[in-house]
Amino acid sequence: MTRALFLAHTAAPSGAEIALHRLVRSMRDTDVTVAFTEYGPMVERVRADGIDTVVVDGSFDSRTVTIGGLSPARVLRGVTGLVRLGWEVGGLARGRGADVLVAESTKALLMGTVASRRAGIPLVWHSHDRISAEYFGTVLSAVLRLLGRVVCAGFVANSVSTLDSLPARHRPSVVAYPGIDPTGRSPLRRAQAEPDRTVLCLVARLTPWKGHVVLLDALARMTTRPERVYLVGGTFFGEEPYRADLEERAATLDVPVVFTGHVDDPTEYMRRSDVLVHCTLTAEPFGQVIVEGMLAGCAVVASGPGGPAEIVRDGVDGLLVPSGDPAVLAAALDRLVADRGLRTRLAEAAPARAAEFDVAESARAVEDFLARIVGRPAPVRALPGSESQSEGESRVG
Repeated sequence: MTRALFLAHTAAPSGAEIALHRLVRSMRDTDVTVAFTEYGPMVERVRADGIDTVVVDGSFDSRTVTIGGLSPARVLRGVTGLVRLGWEVGGLARGRGADVLVAESTKALLMGTVASRRAGIPLVWHSHDRISAEYFGTVLSAVLRLLGRVVCAGFVANSVSTLDSLPARHRPSVVAYPGIDPTGRSPLRRAQAEPDRTVLCLVARLTPWKGHVVLLDALARMTTRPERVYLVGGTFFGEEPYRADLEERAATLDVPVVFTGHVDDPTEYMRRSDVLVHCTLTAEPFGQVIVEGMLAGCAVVASGPGGPAEIVRDGVDGLLVPSGDPAVLAAALDRLVADRGLRTRLAEAAPARAAEFDVAESARAVEDFLARIVGRPAPVRALPGSESQSEGESRVG
């Protein structure tokens, strides 16, 4: 059995950490340890599932290593902190007898570079972000790709779009979509409402690139306003001023906009909603909330390109619109709100599409991939239609 140490730089319940939790609790043939470099809600969630969970506490503030707005001295202190934590994680990996270290973010990649060298084990980069200039800037994205090319034995990506941004050419790689558990969830919900009673929701952390401003601007342009809009999500990384700005902007609209704050399970808000809106300013690496909304039976409108275009089949089980364009989003929402039949057709097709993104399949793909990285035979399973992975790139989902 492969012994894998997964390294996360934050324990806040944001998308990547939620995806990690779902992944590791679905693994059956891997001895898993998850290391966080700070204490937070995800520590207890992962630990509650009986997973070996460790906090390597170095009082590290992840905001000291960000893309912009900080002094060089503060960034240097942050990088020094990453290196020191990486050394400690390397000791943990040796103590746990880990065969492979999996870095769950770009900051974890920096720590993992040090940790994997100290432990003498291969490093795999599990990227939840597209490594592109629009996210990291031209220089930093080039540095990250070079570092990944030099230090990583393999790559796990959360979408084809993300994989295409990684230095994975001619290297072992796999696409494992952040899956959901489609079992045990009742598809029953209220029927799609009449146009003037339509409810919308946007589920995302309150951070600028998630496009809350785009939705509010689109609402201002709509011909038929929805009855209510839920903005479901909290602030985790010093983003409280952004929420205040959004609240001020929303107050000018003739629509009740409800800010729920962070919600551990947003399913109930999705089931109260007729339409789930996804409208990021830049290409979303994957968009697991889209899958969750489809499973909940929402009619989905999502922004492409990126991962959403790998989820939504335009006009079949959702609508796709370009990123960052409030006028186009408003037109799509006007169409959906006015046409109850279209909303019903998309919402009825959505759960079956969502069920194709099963976390159990993603977990098996990652387990087989890690076994190959460390030179172990992949676990033998009696799975209908299963195929062995070949060298190079594999895609799942």
